[in-house]
Amino acid sequence: MKAALVESVGKVGLTTVPDPTPGPRQVVVKVAACGLCGTDLHIRQGEFAPSLPLVPGHEFAGEVVGTGAEVTELAVGDRVAVDPSLYCYECRFCRTGHNNLCERWAAIGVTTAGGAAEYAVAPVANCVRLPENVRTQDAALIEPLSCAVRGYDVLKSQLGAHILIYGSGTMGLMMLELAKRTGAASVDVLDLNEDRLATARRLGCSAAAANADELDRPQGWDLVVDATGNAAAIQDGLGRVAKAGTFLQFGVSDYATTATIEPYKIYNQEITITGSMAVLHSYERAAELFAGGVLDPEIFISDRLPLDEYPDALDRFAAGKGRKIVVVP
Repeated sequence: MKAALVESVGKVGLTTVPDPTPGPRQVVVKVAACGLCGTDLHIRQGEFAPSLPLVPGHEFAGEVVGTGAEVTELAVGDRVAVDPSLYCYECRFCRTGHNNLCERWAAIGVTTAGGAAEYAVAPVANCVRLPENVRTQDAALIEPLSCAVRGYDVLKSQLGAHILIYGSGTMGLMMLELAKRTGAASVDVLDLNEDRLATARRLGCSAAAANADELDRPQGWDLVVDATGNAAAIQDGLGRVAKAGTFLQFGVSDYATTATIEPYKIYNQEITITGSMAVLHSYERAAELFAGGVLDPEIFISDRLPLDEYPDALDRFAAGKGRKIVVVP
């Protein structure tokens, strides 16, 4: 089968690899669409993945075309979205319900071959059957949405909160859509990319700007979310949190990214700084929200490109062009 391949640090191409064979409790999925995200850029940079080469792609959905001998929950022809998370279920963090912090954490498309290919293999337990009203090629959005749902689990958002989101790429926009449904009093969005800000306005944010100084909230925001991973945005956001407010590090930064905090201010103003890592008990809920129309795929997916263009698609994403870019085998 044809597959994208991160061959070595900075080198991405297309190749042919053997078709996957399912284990006893696995299925083979014919990929309908695979989304690109910041994690794929980190993999290209040599981060996250334990070794290269690797077939990337952790945001995908498709049709079951093969099942293992012990699979009874799904059948050939079923359409599914796939949670890429692979946990050991044995370490202290798994046993205490923090599977996303698993000491042996792994993920399809991050540590094992993923969905940027014609076919991918997945545990049956990781597959969510799609209802008839959800198009398979749109369901690659469920995985990033599940990360956003996890973010709001961490935030424990209160009714009437004023929220500030840094970044109006796919993840920032998803956080915006969820914020609108958590009873927020206002949701403001910041970005340097005017095209992306236009989408935030289209989705109904309270205000959109390039700099928080353009917005009228001198007391700060109750919830500040960084969806960029950018050091300058993070540093600015830490200074925009209102008293008793919360800062969520949601965007994925490079390993070397740093920011400065003011310990006395954190103490004196009872500010919470927290993070949200990937997916945790949120994939099924995200699938249900998606089926209920929480996102409009026609707005969120800006580019549907053939798998052959995966290297160019990754470059396009890295340049900040478009919103969610998916490749279609």
